[in-house]
Amino acid sequence: MSTYLYELPTTGSISFGDFCVDTTASNAYASHIAEATQARANLRGVLKAIRRTDTDDKDYLRLIKVLDEYLPYLLGIMACVASGDIRLKSEPQFSWRTTLSAHLFHMSPRIVLASLHADLASSLLTYGFALSNFARVTVASLGSYEHDRAISEIERKAKDEKLNFAVTMLCRASGIFTYMSERVLLDWDKAGEGASGRPPDLSKEVNAALAKMALADAQTLAIRKFLSKSAYDSTVSPGPPLPKSHPSIPLIFKFHLECVSLYSSARTLAMTPGSARPSSPSSNPDPNAEVCVELRRYLADASAFHAALAHKWLGVDAGESGVQEKGGEAVAWLLWAKKELEDMKEGGLGIAVGRDREKRGRKGRVAEELESVGVFLKHYKKINDSLTFQPVPKQQDLQARIPTGILAVPAKPYKPPSPAFGPGSVEHARLQTEALALEEDDSSGDEVVTRRSASSRTYAGAGSYF
Repeated sequence: MSTYLYELPTTGSISFGDFCVDTTASNAYASHIAEATQARANLRGVLKAIRRTDTDDKDYLRLIKVLDEYLPYLLGIMACVASGDIRLKSEPQFSWRTTLSAHLFHMSPRIVLASLHADLASSLLTYGFALSNFARVTVASLGSYEHDRAISEIERKAKDEKLNFAVTMLCRASGIFTYMSERVLLDWDKAGEGASGRPPDLSKEVNAALAKMALADAQTLAIRKFLSKSAYDSTVSPGPPLPKSHPSIPLIFKFHLECVSLYSSARTLAMTPGSARPSSPSSNPDPNAEVCVELRRYLADASAFHAALAHKWLGVDAGESGVQEKGGEAVAWLLWAKKELEDMKEGGLGIAVGRDREKRGRKGRVAEELESVGVFLKHYKKINDSLTFQPVPKQQDLQARIPTGILAVPAKPYKPPSPAFGPGSVEHARLQTEALALEEDDSSGDEVVTRRSASSRTYAGAGSYF
């Protein structure tokens, strides 16, 4: 299954010089304020260009680089405001389009948010979106390479590395969303501005959901890489017997079970903002409105799909165990997986993304897994009916045998860049170090003069005038 495709926001133009006043005696930050305005204008330009570009040609890497350039300037202004080196003439107003909110006519509304914290939060949210979409584009470029019999071992490993790169991008995105939920939005609250007027995109619960979803997407790709070699070896004859290159089956179903847990938790968190609605309307979109239906459907579909795959591999594990008593259990797990996949196929899995090609791709993946489950089920059922003769457990009996999942890859904690200028920046630390060195030189010089004066007055009556 393909990872989620985010609609990227756009933002209005703004000049930091309109509300930032350099209070230093030498106007040390005037040029930096102008550079910050230019960096944000670059961000605005790239976002507008991406919005006007077809899906396949969007330059997410350029957006990531532009955000890497802008964020240090924004953090520099925030650090200088906190230290008093820059004074705000008025509260800055930043306009952004919300892209995760449920709204009429599928039009992303533009809202105005006050404070520098608002722009930091919106920029980091966009950063997470860009990393996720870049990972998605990277995976799409690979195709179903592990099922290509004509691919060489060197080419397959090279594509494995690209798949691993996409995993890394999603782990980074998860770290950013976690940083948003646990740090940036809390700092925004502490600055004296509550959550009033904020869209669901900028709520702690939704960002915690996005962190879990990105990590689950990364885990999904990690499972694919984990199975890459065995999938290639099984292209000619899928199903049992498994190839020697096949990895640990218990690891596979535990990875899938962890995906189920992550996607389910993400969906619960994503639905939290819609659990309460204010009675009075406001000019901005309802801050307690639900996130868009596409995201909620994606999470529900992904959770159900991984649950079916976990049940499939639990059945394969029982069938390949060699234990006679597990013959019926293997059939039961696979019957359960088959029913779940059939329900998904009939229910139209893949409608979440809303594009015809995407729907075909996701339905195709369900069809592939349904065919695979059918091959395993036919094999193990034949063995059980002719050799092992074990009773087939009921589904409720299997529920108690489901283990807990495990993570295949951890999230990468986000470390914000150093400010481009002001307190916390490299330049500021260098100037402080030079100032301390000058003070030490001056103090050591004074000590030398004092010692010389003392040594020159060592004779009797020194310093006395008659």
